[in-house]
Amino acid sequence: MKAIVLLLAIAAFGIAPFVTPPFTGYDPGQFPVPIERPSIQPAGYAFAIWSVIYLWLAVHAVFGLWKRADDPAWDRIRPALTAAALIGAVWLSIAGVSAIWGTVTIWPMAAAALTAFLLADPDRDRWLLSAPTAILAGWLTAATAVSTGVLIAGYGWLSDTTAAAVMLALVLLVGLLVQRARPRMPVYGLTVIWALVGVGVANLGANTLIAALAGAGIAVMAAALVLLRR
Repeated sequence: MKAIVLLLAIAAFGIAPFVTPPFTGYDPGQFPVPIERPSIQPAGYAFAIWSVIYLWLAVHAVFGLWKRADDPAWDRIRPALTAAALIGAVWLSIAGVSAIWGTVTIWPMAAAALTAFLLADPDRDRWLLSAPTAILAGWLTAATAVSTGVLIAGYGWLSDTTAAAVMLALVLLVGLLVQRARPRMPVYGLTVIWALVGVGVANLGANTLIAALAGAGIAVMAAALVLLRR
């Protein structure tokens, strides 16, 4: 039953972008301090990773139901991954109308994805069990910080640059702690790096400080991947 519910949740998660209006970021007009292009927001190409995430999760769910329906190692992560997928299925609709509620809901979504990743055994069906949760958790680690940073800057609680710098530090801190807990699954760290590259590219020539901080974060995360792997 858990495997069936997860498959349905991931199906809803994957279908959501086709039945909701396209989401390209929060509308600056929603905020008291409109910022046309927040510094914490990655370049547009970076969001293409969602195609990989949806496909990998679909393979995970189908294979899990077909071959691992009663496997305890697979069953362990299903409640958390189902929760992340169900929140994700409605998140686009929420974020499209409210930046506040979009930020509020992305936090439990990320927490559920991280829980699933940390519960997944990297030595069991590594590329079908642990890796799909790793890429989802890695991207949501960054996406949660992006959403929060845009909200903080948009309401004037911090400047755009300061909010971006704080959120980059948060991404790196969480990324290092989670990767340290799962050193043999580099997909998580590589996904965080992908997001940081997107932030760096978006700020080249626009915000030198944030581009440099993103570059430093990439270097630290890459070094951690190598050292933890050893």
